[in-house]
Amino acid sequence: MEIERIIDLTHSLKPGKEKRKLELKTYFVEEILPHIKRDKDVWYIMQELTILDHIGTHIEASYHYIKEGIDAARLPLENLVREAVVLDFSYKKPLEKIDVDELSKYNQQIQENDIVLIRTDRSKYYRSKDYSQRPFLTPEAIKWLIQKKIGCLGIDASGIEVKGIDDQPNHKLLFENGIPLIENLTNLDQIKKDRVLLIVLPLKIEGMDASPLRVVAIEEK
Repeated sequence: MEIERIIDLTHSLKPGKEKRKLELKTYFVEEILPHIKRDKDVWYIMQELTILDHIGTHIEASYHYIKEGIDAARLPLENLVREAVVLDFSYKKPLEKIDVDELSKYNQQIQENDIVLIRTDRSKYYRSKDYSQRPFLTPEAIKWLIQKKIGCLGIDASGIEVKGIDDQPNHKLLFENGIPLIENLTNLDQIKKDRVLLIVLPLKIEGMDASPLRVVAIEEK
């Protein structure tokens, strides 16, 4: 494979700037490992990270809603390192639905086991009060994607549900069918190819229902 471009689809996380918990404490190494003797003029540190797993660009596994489901560490890599297709719904207004009829226009582009990326361009409002005013997918649209046998679903917004509801039927439909969900992607507008190789790597920490990610799209020449 000859690479033309690598596109980072991940929001940077900033301690103290996120709406969800993210704390980073810095220590000189001897404060953590007392057996190490550090000269006072030497910068030699370790850090402690406290983080909510549903933060920034992250992936949610079935364990989020299904007690017997798999955790993020056990998501099959063959579903997360594979070809992706971007469906452009950037014309959608805040709180407007994305239904089956609109998805079906992309019927020929979506292949079995694809990672499907929903582009809304809401990512430009990340960290602002307007970010949550997202378009949403109907349950019927989710069922259509499930019938297409996609491998993973991603969106450049804060979620895929109608804003403000406590229940999340779209999440449950995906997880019951073994399809993980990526939220808070960015830079989907930078992808110019019809299909790209996507690399999605969760942290391999057992027992997590979700995991922060670094997601990159690779465009071939």
